[in-house]
Amino acid sequence: MKLLLDTHIYLWWLEDSPALPASARKMIETAETVFISSASLWESAIKSGIGKLDVNQEELVSGIRESGFEELPVRSEHTVSLLRLDNHHKDPFDRMLLAQALSEPLHLLTADSILARYSELVITI
Repeated sequence: MKLLLDTHIYLWWLEDSPALPASARKMIETAETVFISSASLWESAIKSGIGKLDVNQEELVSGIRESGFEELPVRSEHTVSLLRLDNHHKDPFDRMLLAQALSEPLHLLTADSILARYSELVITI
């Protein structure tokens, strides 16, 4: 299985947080490929800059390679997919991750149950 991690799942992974369930951890460890979207890096940089998130951006970037993950850039076809999404969810970063998952296709691993309304590709923990 190929996974795209939602931003908070990636942060929990890097922090070895108990908020990340063992089942999700195992899914990540056994995945064929795990992707981190450049949109997640953008989201964390913005939220860090306005004081909503306390992260070291350089560690987030280096954590992708150190974890054996791959960065998924935002491509033009991902932006086109945004236009096809219903308005179940308003967060622009989550919508981009969903558009990427649907375009590639990848399974999106998230704790946000609203995203499951869009596709069977969304796995909620």
